[in-house]
Amino acid sequence: MRDREPEGADANEESSFREVRQFYEEVTQIVERMHRRYLDVIRLELQSLGIRDINSVQALILVSMRDEEMLIRDLIQRYYYLGSSTNYNIKKLVECGYLEHERARHDRRSVRIRLSAKGRDLVAELNQLQKQHAEMLAAEGDLSPDIQSTRKWLRRVERVWAEFIELV
Repeated sequence: MRDREPEGADANEESSFREVRQFYEEVTQIVERMHRRYLDVIRLELQSLGIRDINSVQALILVSMRDEEMLIRDLIQRYYYLGSSTNYNIKKLVECGYLEHERARHDRRSVRIRLSAKGRDLVAELNQLQKQHAEMLAAEGDLSPDIQSTRKWLRRVERVWAEFIELV
């Protein structure tokens, strides 16, 4: 005997599930590729600025920080960086003069970091690049419904992943 195809509402539900699953798989692949592509964009911008002492991941850390002073552990938690590589990257950014750091007064094990003048200058350059890219997208016409829908869906995926992590 062959398995029968679901009928009526069950068939519609199964079809809808397959569509969501296919969309989900495609979105996760796109997100991964976009992250790598964005790192390539930053790498090329660093090269055009003549910056060879840091890499694109390190530059992205600077952009993530904005102009805030924070503990390294807060940076790791807030932006989901990996601890050991983040500590290495922070050390490199301090050595190259993009970050300033100091031990916290209340807990000598904690280190507070902030952008140096050199770091703020680089972040300003990278923010200008982001502005140019936003202008290019805006020139393509009204994208607001697409942007809102995409943002909403990506946040739903992020929530599902966060809930999964909390359950495990």
